[in-house]
Amino acid sequence: MPYFLMDEILTILEQDARTSIESLSRMTGRSMDDVRKSVADYEKSGIIKNYKTVVDWSKAGSTRVFAFIDVKVAPARDVGFDDVAERIYRFPEVHSVWLVSGDYDLRVVVEGENVQQVGLFVAQKLSTIDRVQATSTHFLLKRYKEDRTVFVDEGEDPRLIVSP
Repeated sequence: MPYFLMDEILTILEQDARTSIESLSRMTGRSMDDVRKSVADYEKSGIIKNYKTVVDWSKAGSTRVFAFIDVKVAPARDVGFDDVAERIYRFPEVHSVWLVSGDYDLRVVVEGENVQQVGLFVAQKLSTIDRVQATSTHFLLKRYKEDRTVFVDEGEDPRLIVSP
């Protein structure tokens, strides 16, 4: 199958995972059976990893706290950073782990009920992993856009309130 056809289905599903097979068929000009088979193949081969819903938790009344934690790691022979990254991503508090360039090696996104819970995660779990040399924690203050979804309502002033 030509790459541009595969990319077209994936691009549509990435924008809206709820797009029906019928809609995908209309949008791509392919038969429903062909689209259904393609999607099943993408799922089976791991090209499509998951379908997800992006939730604005603040509107849902949740007081979740998110932090971006940069982690400096001493790499090990034959595994580099992979084994440390695997230990980190297995924690239920961890949403994402990326190998990045710059002063730190890994960027970790963590969720907690409050700042103290995230702090305890860093102090008691993350910092105690062998070869973790340093961490730098940055708390999410406001979400403007995530996964191509804008979180600022029309007419809302996107500036943070600053008081003296």
